Amino acid sequence: MIICYKPFGYSENKNSYQQNAQIYFNYEFLLVILSLMKIQHQVILSLGSNQGKKLLNIEKCIGLLHNEVGTIVKVSSLYESKSWGFDSDDFYNCAVLMHTNFTPKRLLKKLLKVENQLGRIREKATGYQPRVIDIDIITFDDKIIQTENLTIPHPFLKDRKFVLLPLKELISNWEHPIDKVSISELLLKCIDKSDCNSIYKLLSPLEKIDFKNWNYIAIEGNIGAGKTTLASKIAEDFNAKTVLERFADNPFLPKFYKDQNRYAFPLEMSFLADRYQQISDDLAQFDLFKDFIVADYHIFKSLIFAKVTLSDDEVRLYKTLFDIIYKEMPKPDLYIYLYQNTERLLQNIKKRGRNYEQDISEVYLEKINKGYLDYIKTQKDLNVLIIDVSEMDFLKNQDDYISILNQIQNKLG
Repeated sequence: MIICYKPFGYSENKNSYQQNAQIYFNYEFLLVILSLMKIQHQVILSLGSNQGKKLLNIEKCIGLLHNEVGTIVKVSSLYESKSWGFDSDDFYNCAVLMHTNFTPKRLLKKLLKVENQLGRIREKATGYQPRVIDIDIITFDDKIIQTENLTIPHPFLKDRKFVLLPLKELISNWEHPIDKVSISELLLKCIDKSDCNSIYKLLSPLEKIDFKNWNYIAIEGNIGAGKTTLASKIAEDFNAKTVLERFADNPFLPKFYKDQNRYAFPLEMSFLADRYQQISDDLAQFDLFKDFIVADYHIFKSLIFAKVTLSDDEVRLYKTLFDIIYKEMPKPDLYIYLYQNTERLLQNIKKRGRNYEQDISEVYLEKINKGYLDYIKTQKDLNVLIIDVSEMDFLKNQDDYISILNQIQNKLG
């Protein structure tokens, strides 16, 4: 298991086993805390069009944003209103809630590119102009940003009903981060008294992927495959409860450092018990505010890693006990295995910079991968989806993430 590798601060001093165990535990605990934090920014964008096929322009814009910039989690209704600040054709407007990894500056560049793709040519003429498409950043998390090219929250959002109404539809309890005024109060005080009517229900791209009949999804993969990242990202985008593997202050850990051959078995058993307890507890605790559960491991990984760590006799005994526990465990509705080639795994491990992982060998990773694939071959009743992510970076590249979602959607049928 990965605990065989030395964390930062590890000492070869024979009197330092307890210290080494505490260093390892503190480091792993920090990693778990970091993994629970949001990995994406929440952004509200306002979309508008008053030229050409306005509805089609809006729908194309939503599609491009979702496929190239960030995940469109929620879309407001389509609103129609008179042009604001100048005489022109009526506008169609909506707001979208997006999850993205881009910084505000980088996001702005991406949005301008999308506008250009849809035929928007920004002219230097002063005043408002008719437009095929217009994309404005309304909010970026709860940040307050003022630069030469970008002001967040949008400086005119309080004066525009066609922004406030869609925004309230997306986040009914939203509060202005500077004025500390609720969206309802902003609407009451808005100077824009023109008609702004909801005329059409727009669909979010995520509505095509229906998880309603699935309660439990497990995402597995080798060390460095990205299973925690994908599980966290899906949970944020689809309102799921995460079950992320935890590391306890294991009483066998300092003894294992002292005598690995003697204490590997009790250590593996204690990790098995902890995984069993965590999955059992989390699956039993129904969360009214979450739609399903997504985990970054399945309990069978205990046996896969044990076969690498333990002797043959210990593996036989371990498997006997494991089989008893495994029968009691609920099977995931979908088991996703992220396959990464060994070269890419080693690159990922080096990139994320966890000191105790840097000595992991190619042979070790190949044994783990073989263990997973052998397991999958034997599971005739398990709903398995294998995704090759060797050439993907689904955290940085939105199209890679969309490719994964499409494969999940195809599996859903």
